[in-house]
Amino acid sequence: MLAAHAVAANKIKVLIIDDSALIRSLLTEIVNRQPDMGVVGAAPDPLVAREMIRELNPDVLTLDVEMPRMDGLEFLEKLMRLRPMPVVMVSTLTQRGAESTMRALELGAVDYVTKPKIDISRGVGEAGQELVDKIRLAARARVRALARAPAAVTTLAALGNRRASTEKLIIIGASTGGTEAIKDVLVQLPPDSPGILITQHMPAGFTRSFAQRLDSLCRISVKEAEHGERILPGHAFIAPGDKHLLVRRSGANYVTELSDGPPVNRHRPSVEVLFKSAAQHLGPNALGVMLTGMGKDGATAMLEMRQAGAFNVAQDEATCVVFGMPKEAIAVGAVEEILPVQKIAARLLEKLSTGEHRVRV
Repeated sequence: MLAAHAVAANKIKVLIIDDSALIRSLLTEIVNRQPDMGVVGAAPDPLVAREMIRELNPDVLTLDVEMPRMDGLEFLEKLMRLRPMPVVMVSTLTQRGAESTMRALELGAVDYVTKPKIDISRGVGEAGQELVDKIRLAARARVRALARAPAAVTTLAALGNRRASTEKLIIIGASTGGTEAIKDVLVQLPPDSPGILITQHMPAGFTRSFAQRLDSLCRISVKEAEHGERILPGHAFIAPGDKHLLVRRSGANYVTELSDGPPVNRHRPSVEVLFKSAAQHLGPNALGVMLTGMGKDGATAMLEMRQAGAFNVAQDEATCVVFGMPKEAIAVGAVEEILPVQKIAARLLEKLSTGEHRVRV
């Protein structure tokens, strides 16, 4: 058993799980430099970690994906069934790492950091700040037990209104917890749904795996966005991890636009950038959705969408992992309805099929 360390009662207690002694040491140094958190222990594998969790009762775990004796995902699945708690994954920037991270989020991990960013030569700069920010976030996040079997997905009836679904677009923004919230919305949509644009805060290398996972689960087609694609009904486009996604009009069609512009609200892709383009180019043809996430990215632009005639909804606090971005959008008056994530798809389709949301071209 590795040595445990005392941490003041008012601090976030962190347990680090990683098979690399170097990474354990570095993460411990980064966390212990913070005034509001401390490392209570560091385990080389999940089997040691299991005993330390019982003894030390940490508030947050950092968990490596690939480890000896028990895979990180296997451990996470057991943990979220038996003792749900906030987990931040430490992932590699590889295709396999991205796929494992998507699975970890599905199993209930709150968030993740990418291991290559954890570099001794960079100290606790940007990489360290990202880690401690996500630990703070995880300590406050809403964590749920993993169900023993996946719940049945209710898919909604086809719109039967090709004109409405062609002229309208659904615009979605999300951050922490958003990968599962986006899935909860998209899996319910019929094949003739309006085209969909999505900005989820996620680094380069991960959005393609995310899109592929969604495409395998949904009746609509889901892909990582490319520049200049025509946005068709039944298709969803996810902003690549290092580019802003915008919508533009090209004649009678809507098309995607990718931008290398500077980060907005510290993010690229930024929800603010996508929503602002929707306000400018879609007007009342947009249906805006703000899902779970930390911060206020997109709130101001979502208000611009509403002022331009869009119908906007936000995920409610009870179903958010972090009620940050929806709360900010609600606070500025950008949102018309607040709904549990499981009811958002049905409400959007109801709005379309009943003609409540009038088309003004």
